[in-house]
Amino acid sequence: MEPWGLLVTSVSFAAFRGLHWALQLLPTPGSAAQDRWKWRNICVSLVHSLLTGVGALLGLLLYPQMAADPIHGHPPWALVLVAVSVGYFLADGLDMLWNETLGQAWELICHHLVVVSCLSTAILSSHYVGLSVVSLLLELNSACLHLRKLLLLSHQAPSLAFSVTSWATLATLALFRLVPLGWMSIWLIRQQHQVPPPLVILGGTGLVTVGAISIALGIRILVSDVLRSRPHSPIPGHKETRGTRGCCDGELVTREDSTLSLQD
Repeated sequence: MEPWGLLVTSVSFAAFRGLHWALQLLPTPGSAAQDRWKWRNICVSLVHSLLTGVGALLGLLLYPQMAADPIHGHPPWALVLVAVSVGYFLADGLDMLWNETLGQAWELICHHLVVVSCLSTAILSSHYVGLSVVSLLLELNSACLHLRKLLLLSHQAPSLAFSVTSWATLATLALFRLVPLGWMSIWLIRQQHQVPPPLVILGGTGLVTVGAISIALGIRILVSDVLRSRPHSPIPGHKETRGTRGCCDGELVTREDSTLSLQD
């Protein structure tokens, strides 16, 4: 175990909690004033996703040995990236428990527990760091998910920015979420003889959990943003009023609030 891995995790936890506190000092857009906490929470999540997602992509491009040998092949800085991510998930979990009821947050709390358990294995053992970095590629899709949610909170749907973000979300979900999850699943099946059985169970549980959530989330976004947003032929004798349009926009936001905003 690398003691500084735990130190980086603690510093990351404090930094993300501090960032959330600092955002309280900044003005919230008027359109999101009704849910200031959620706006701040998603902004912090966006910072984490950009930091770790871009870091993981650059790391794998510069050091492909992490994918060739996910157990032992990694530079020292890769463990720092994993520790930063664990610190964020701990901070975000605490933030949700403090500001939401367990009934509201239980899906994401379960997700965070699975992710922290898997990533902590790399910190505590100094092995499987390459595999953990590959898993952080999912954060590139999470960044699009967070941006999409911010646009919804700002009542920017429908708009060109929202349409572009929705398509980017679906594209990155396939490329940076489903592809890495599939690669890790195949690797775990092929290398199960080299991995202790408890870690096989833990890794398999994590992959199945995140994979199922990812597929369900992709279907929901495809239906709500693409299929339902197609223009419909007007009903004879019916005129769209400001009230009817407002009702539809409100339905979109309400539906999204009940949809899991995945934060990997």
